[in-house]
Amino acid sequence: MSRRRRKAAYTAAAAAAMSDGPLGFGQRVASVPGLIRDTLSGRYDGLGKGRLALMLLALLYIVSPIDVLPEALLTIPGLLDDAAIGAWLVAALFGATTAYRAWDGQLVGERVASTVPSAEQDRVIVGEVIAP
Repeated sequence: MSRRRRKAAYTAAAAAAMSDGPLGFGQRVASVPGLIRDTLSGRYDGLGKGRLALMLLALLYIVSPIDVLPEALLTIPGLLDDAAIGAWLVAALFGATTAYRAWDGQLVGERVASTVPSAEQDRVIVGEVIAP
């Protein structure tokens, strides 16, 4: 991966991790069990079992004492590989929980309730503008 692409990937992951977006941290954490349950049962197909497995492997890699680049021998590179995988995992979880909450209808209701007066909520259709 080129240096420019790597820097862009790290910047995107950091931006996703730092941005709270429409959900708070507690709401994201509370969404994870439902996301896993609905993905494994096949009810929710926005994440996919393969991506869920990659997220689990990333978590296991971070907590595992076995490392591709061990910190004891290669201090900085050893920490950087864990940090890169952790950044990807956080960014993937943030995106997955946002999409899941929108699919589940929880996010749409939160957005509508926060931006539209209650008398007009029945007339609002939440959508996305797609540029031609």
